[in-house]
Amino acid sequence: MTAAEERYRQERIGHWDQVARESDRRRGLGGAYHRRIERIYRHLVPPGARVLELGCGRGDLLAALQPAVGVGVDFSPEMVRRAAERHPELRFLQTDAHELASLGETFDFVVLSDLINDAWDVQRLLAAIRPLTTPRTRIVINTYSRLWELPLAVAQKLGLARPVLYQNWLTVHDVANLLRLSGYVPIRHWAEVLLPLPIPLLAPLCNRVLVKLWPFRHLALCNFLVARPAPRPEEDVVVSVIVPARNEEGNIPAILDRVPQMGAGTELIFVEGHSKDGTWAAIQRELAVRPGLRARAFQQTGKGKGDAVRLGFGEASGGVLMILDADLTVPPEDLPRFYEVIRSGQGEFVNGVRLVYPMEKDAMRFANLLGNKFFSLAFSWLLGQPIKDTLCGTKVLRRDDYERLAANRAYFGDFDPFGDFDLLFGAARMNLQIVEVPIRYRERTYGETNIQRWRHGWLLLEMCAFAAGRIKFI
Repeated sequence: MTAAEERYRQERIGHWDQVARESDRRRGLGGAYHRRIERIYRHLVPPGARVLELGCGRGDLLAALQPAVGVGVDFSPEMVRRAAERHPELRFLQTDAHELASLGETFDFVVLSDLINDAWDVQRLLAAIRPLTTPRTRIVINTYSRLWELPLAVAQKLGLARPVLYQNWLTVHDVANLLRLSGYVPIRHWAEVLLPLPIPLLAPLCNRVLVKLWPFRHLALCNFLVARPAPRPEEDVVVSVIVPARNEEGNIPAILDRVPQMGAGTELIFVEGHSKDGTWAAIQRELAVRPGLRARAFQQTGKGKGDAVRLGFGEASGGVLMILDADLTVPPEDLPRFYEVIRSGQGEFVNGVRLVYPMEKDAMRFANLLGNKFFSLAFSWLLGQPIKDTLCGTKVLRRDDYERLAANRAYFGDFDPFGDFDLLFGAARMNLQIVEVPIRYRERTYGETNIQRWRHGWLLLEMCAFAAGRIKFI
């Protein structure tokens, strides 16, 4: 540690010790801001997780997250002493966040709330976190917007905000670049807190609604970023391909012939759903003449593709789960490309996209194409990650991620007949990195589409409105 860094560190330890002592008798107006920050973090971090907070202060944010294992780190002895007294169920350490090697454990979430503005070397601090992460760990950062440098300085002079020393005023681009340099992949970012004052009615309107909209989001007090450790290739696993099949009798032989072997082997799971043709008989017949094939079939008792997908995922044994529509408009030969994205770690939820390459002439009706483009814009805005094609049937994720998603399905309700949005909403809420793989969309060679574009289009609008309240305007 250089002499300049040690002076910087000691100055800040003294400053935050004094803030801790004064906080016993003075709260100011910062309570509204911190309550809003807590609400956002509770949305991002599910209860029962393993959480590390750096720059934990008095530990209130960490405690609000209700972790199964909660560790707070701060270099101010006064802050750590108060945190331990206030929250004895958590563990607090007095140490510099730049030096974390002694922790020797891993966490599901690492929280840096209003910390990097005050850090000596942000890149070194972020690099110090890496040994404490797994491929599924999420780094969550909130940091002041540079636009608020002058207003915050005035508020501190007037005693309306907690006093701070001179800061690192970092843009979103600066933070994202430092994350990449430190071995992370930024997943998404967004603005929060337009009005940090407890004004009834006006504060909720500003902080839950207006701050999400242009041009108000550019005036926000802070920016949030979520990142994950840079991907590392993982070992091959068995791949379960779920094939929901309703009135697809003529496509069954081709599916069995064309789905390739992937990873440590491919498992085919057919879920037949109340067909009016001979789909179930065709599945039974084709499986009987291929006794060595790793394949099973089930008949759906519920309704809708979403119900069929959930049944198939529940019966699958593979470590990677895929959906393949039985109409074969997405060529099965493209599936290894989806698997490679998961295996290499480039993405955690892989979505097919039909709107990049030209489609075959009758592959999609014009009204359906317009609807897909509209919903792609709506969902990209809702989920905070680019989604070019919401209704492509081919979606891929790891089994453990799906199990976490399914465990929290009640948050969005169970009214998605397609299954696509159930998965997209869940993946976005879990901050999985969504990656899209372009495919060439083909015409059907057998049967007719099961999509009822006007009735289903209205249902999609209802789902968008519902998800906005659950994801965007929290």
